[in-house]
Amino acid sequence: MTIPYPIADMLTRIRNASAKLHPDVTMPHSKLKEAIARILEAEGYIDGYEVIAKVPQPELRIRLKYKGSRKDVQRAITGLTAVSKPSRRVYVDKDEIPEPLGGLGTCIISTSQGILSGREAKERGIGGEILCEVW
Repeated sequence: MTIPYPIADMLTRIRNASAKLHPDVTMPHSKLKEAIARILEAEGYIDGYEVIAKVPQPELRIRLKYKGSRKDVQRAITGLTAVSKPSRRVYVDKDEIPEPLGGLGTCIISTSQGILSGREAKERGIGGEILCEVW
């Protein structure tokens, strides 16, 4: 089964698993999804990820991050939204990179130098396509 927009599917799986307090979530693997997971881990939104070799396609398992007991849990990811979609691509210049929640969140950008966080893209002075925002 093909997925119309794999990034939105990935974000929806993470959002749904987090809402139900699942410890991890699995999805079909791709290099793009792995790059997004790498940024989420570097920014502290997830505990980690791993690629599981399976036939016919590998899977990506993401370990979600929580704080506190099950009764009064705090999720590391409180919001997750796709910005660019197949019907509407959103591109920004290096000076227009958004800072979700006034800098408390991060955006993930596809640039000519690979998939980067908004902060890293600003440091390098490059713009690109905004894939998603996380807070």
